Amino acid sequence: MELTISIIYGSVRTERRGIKVAKYLEQKLTDRNLNVRFIDPKMYNLPLLDKMFKEYEPGTAPEVMEELSGIFKSSDAFLIVSGEYNHSIPPALKNLLDHFQREYYFKPSAIATYSAGSFGGVRAGVHLRAILGELGMPAISSMLPFPVVGSLFDENLEPNNNRIESSTAKFIDELIWYAEAFKRQREISVPY
Repeated sequence: MELTISIIYGSVRTERRGIKVAKYLEQKLTDRNLNVRFIDPKMYNLPLLDKMFKEYEPGTAPEVMEELSGIFKSSDAFLIVSGEYNHSIPPALKNLLDHFQREYYFKPSAIATYSAGSFGGVRAGVHLRAILGELGMPAISSMLPFPVVGSLFDENLEPNNNRIESSTAKFIDELIWYAEAFKRQREISVPY
């Protein structure tokens, strides 16, 4: 089954260490012959939320919102890559997610987190579960943390932690399983 997965990366900081996590995951998805869309809030510079995309009259939303809406509508699943900022998610990620809603309905999400410390951003992941469920893209049960992100990857995006490769493979297997199941069901019907 052909699948399109959008990776939504959350940081806009100048020295973004987590971009390596996002690029590593992009490569792992691409290696599985999946269609991958990479959404970087630095490239899709949305204003602070005033109106959601659905609140605009058709054809009147800012161009960047129209583009993202189209990408999200064509996605079968979402992989959210988030750092941990003060035990929660980055503001740029929350702002990007909140601009849309219908585009996410009945599509699964997966949460990958990272941090400079040994917990790998899991506290942000806990917050993301509630947010993603409310937006209509429930998270798969597995979460993929990347601890000590500053020294985790070499220059070729090879992880220095032996656990990462096997954990990532299982995580992607689960996301694909959910994406295929949700896609089959969406083709039959949706609850509303």
